[in-house]
Amino acid sequence: MSGPAGGGRRVVVTGAAGSIGRAITPVLAGRWDLRPTDVPGGDPDALDVTDGEACRAAFAGADAVVHLAAVPDPEAGWEQLLPANVVGGYQVAQAAADCGVRRLVLASSLQAVSAYPEGRQVRTTDPPRPANLYGATKAWAEALGAWVASTSSTSVVALRIGYFAQQPPGGPGATARDVAAWLSPRDCAELVRTAVEADVRGFIVANGTSANRYRFADLAETTATLGYRPADDAWSGR
Repeated sequence: MSGPAGGGRRVVVTGAAGSIGRAITPVLAGRWDLRPTDVPGGDPDALDVTDGEACRAAFAGADAVVHLAAVPDPEAGWEQLLPANVVGGYQVAQAAADCGVRRLVLASSLQAVSAYPEGRQVRTTDPPRPANLYGATKAWAEALGAWVASTSSTSVVALRIGYFAQQPPGGPGATARDVAAWLSPRDCAELVRTAVEADVRGFIVANGTSANRYRFADLAETTATLGYRPADDAWSGR
């Protein structure tokens, strides 16, 4: 991976047993003093993100927190989304600020801007316009990030993560927008690395897709602010 050395910084990852967490933690573990956490019962250290005291204990002394824990289902309803996505988002944000964490990285989603017209390339400056309740919880996460950055010493990067998958989406159910929003595991690890290590202040939103030939989300601002340079292309070999 490119960029400055990680310097042994202590980084806590929530939701490390999820699909993104499982993909990126082995890559980043050699770079940082990484503490992967997830709900009780898995291999990572247990952390209930709806428990503020538990979050503060886990984040004490951390340089950065990468918050991935959530129900990642665009079709989920309120009962499913409330604990992790809404309450957990607040508790993690508040705990990061309380602990004086330098950088909070929030996993937002391109679902937060999925209601923009078909064919329109979304930019980091576009305000949230979700087409589902899951996307609305990601807009909530972005609002929490803006709040923390404006009221504490913690800087926040909200990553509007695209269609994360091992391979570009295909088959009869895949849409052109899905392919244009693809984010590979390799590029996702690099996106998170830059979000933790970039020299930025305050609150920023960054789009997260691979270097796809046709892109649902513009990457110019993400490249400029974070130094993110993806390597994979969903249309490679097509």
